[in-house]
Amino acid sequence: MKKQQSSFIAMASTLKMVFMLLFSIFTISPVSCYKGAHHPLDPLSPKELTLVQTIVKKSYNPSSNNSISFHYVGLDEPEKPTVLSWLSKPITETLIPRRALVFTRVNEQTHEIIVDLSKRIIVSDEVYKGPGYPLLTADEQVAAIQLPLTYGPFIESAKKRDLNVSYAVCSTFTVGWYGGAERTKRVVKVQCYYNKDTVNLYLRPIEGIQIVVDLDKMEIAEYSDTFKIPVPKADGTDYRFSEQKPPFGPRINGAAIMQTNGPGFEIDGHTIRWVNWEFHLAFDVRVGPIISLASIYDPEKHTYRSVLYRGHISELFVPYMDPTEEYYYKTFFDCGEFGFGQNAASLVPLADCPNNAVFMDGYYAAHDGSAVKVSNAFCIFRKARWRYHVATYRVGDSEPSGKHSYDITEARPEVSLVVRMVATIGNYDHIIDWEFKPSGSIKAQVGLSGILEVKSTTFTNVDQINEEVYGTLLADNTIGLNHDHFLTYRLDLDIDGVANSFVKQNLVSPRKSYWTVVSETAKTESEAKIRSGMAPSDLVIVNPNKKTKPGNHHGYRLIPGTATHPLLLEDDYPQIRGAFSKYNVWVTPYNKSEVWAGGKYVDQSQGQDTLAVWTLRDRKIENEDIVLWHVLGYHHSPCQEDFPVMPTLNAGFELRPTNFFERNPVLKVLPPKPVRWPNCTAKP
Repeated sequence: MKKQQSSFIAMASTLKMVFMLLFSIFTISPVSCYKGAHHPLDPLSPKELTLVQTIVKKSYNPSSNNSISFHYVGLDEPEKPTVLSWLSKPITETLIPRRALVFTRVNEQTHEIIVDLSKRIIVSDEVYKGPGYPLLTADEQVAAIQLPLTYGPFIESAKKRDLNVSYAVCSTFTVGWYGGAERTKRVVKVQCYYNKDTVNLYLRPIEGIQIVVDLDKMEIAEYSDTFKIPVPKADGTDYRFSEQKPPFGPRINGAAIMQTNGPGFEIDGHTIRWVNWEFHLAFDVRVGPIISLASIYDPEKHTYRSVLYRGHISELFVPYMDPTEEYYYKTFFDCGEFGFGQNAASLVPLADCPNNAVFMDGYYAAHDGSAVKVSNAFCIFRKARWRYHVATYRVGDSEPSGKHSYDITEARPEVSLVVRMVATIGNYDHIIDWEFKPSGSIKAQVGLSGILEVKSTTFTNVDQINEEVYGTLLADNTIGLNHDHFLTYRLDLDIDGVANSFVKQNLVSPRKSYWTVVSETAKTESEAKIRSGMAPSDLVIVNPNKKTKPGNHHGYRLIPGTATHPLLLEDDYPQIRGAFSKYNVWVTPYNKSEVWAGGKYVDQSQGQDTLAVWTLRDRKIENEDIVLWHVLGYHHSPCQEDFPVMPTLNAGFELRPTNFFERNPVLKVLPPKPVRWPNCTAKP
């Protein structure tokens, strides 16, 4: 028995050493550099961001008093035919010129600039004079929230409430548009919270004070103090484990992932290869992760076949449902106003990502144009489930002896590759996952967590409520506000080539006892606008020019997310700006400039440049280079389990091969090599 215990202890020690070695290799080691020239879809490097800063500032005569701020600096995506041509040639043969798309504010005017990085010149510089403003920068938001803390009237307001202003912490909120003439000033509203006795500041709002900050002048433009209401108590708001008190629930044991043969994927610059997949990963200050040129290897055709040219979240529309004077303006467009990439969190090993993850950094331009590094912006890791394919049955005669029969059992692990980023915008965390499967499927998922938007109230029990509160009473003096989340994905699918069609495979029942499929190919944009859940159908992007051996068109099916539709009226001002949420599915012809569903200039926009407006042209989409837009939605009516921090709420969709392969491609994927583990079963 002692010998068995000694062997077990030795084995455990060995496993611990192996685990620590794997952790140090795959969680800490840097990603290898790209060995060739720039990939045409690579994000701008720190050196390129600095070069953009130098070129733009130099063009505005640095010796003058020009006020220049940088609100978006990203890759000016090359024309699609140019990229596809580059892919068909050796890397060293052709170098595509690198260009940057830049949105700046110069002397209180918005400029849209194209910079040629190879020639180090400005190709174009146009002043935008329409409604709306570019992305808010992190630096100007930080400056804006400091203003109330030294502002005399705010200090007096805090004293009237018996609050110590040194515990006040503020946050910025965009003001939206609610009819009438456009604002001539670029402003935000600032709301403050009381951060004493808790780290969860969002649950202690200071009500009754309205603050408007002019961002260009960086000064308080409007201030009012109209009423007082007690700040909610700090008790029970701290979510840190160290601050929790007994009794406790059961302990969760950790689960380590062992990779005896290495991480199983290769990262070459921004190109990732794993099993039968190859794709490009880029970081963008506005939308976060961008997946490009996703193709899958077909062993029967001995080639990689194109699936997704470019995919990313395009916009997140979050309207709140409180029409009172203090809260009506809270309607947010998180990508276009605040930026997923700009608010990317540095991922924490073993917390945000498992121990087998490899990390990549991201870079964006700060307010002054200098390069900002986001360490561990992405993590890439393999995920396994228990079984992928199982078949168990008996072959042979049915005699009781079973002399000529035997059992067949086939079981394989379902392993996938995940790319993850987390964007923390104000009170919410957005966990963005792209998952690639050997079966050919691509799954996209977003997990929402964080702190609810709340307002103070005098009520401590629902029986006291005698008016509309626009939410749920979660704790003493605390209302969690009703709101929506509408995530719009832009998916430029190229199924075995650029010429594709959108097919609705409607499931109809002509009579009792059976249903059949009636296919309908959308010819124009209006025929492809779909509200999920209204009628049973499969939605497929097909290549009408290529067929399988039995004669089916190569395709990929959209397995949609939750069928959530906006409840706001179409002429409601927030809904006019977020009209792209009206349908869950849209299809447009490819257009390089149609990238952001809410338009280029979302802050204070009037809905003049959205996906809904583009599709009014009703362009041809049959057998064309087309883009699929998919809208996921949540109606969030808060509950007490969301307090003081909400558990993750997930939603997603799947792009699944449909007659793309001749048969199940998993059959040709080699399973993992078996690992011979020591026998650690203790004998009595």
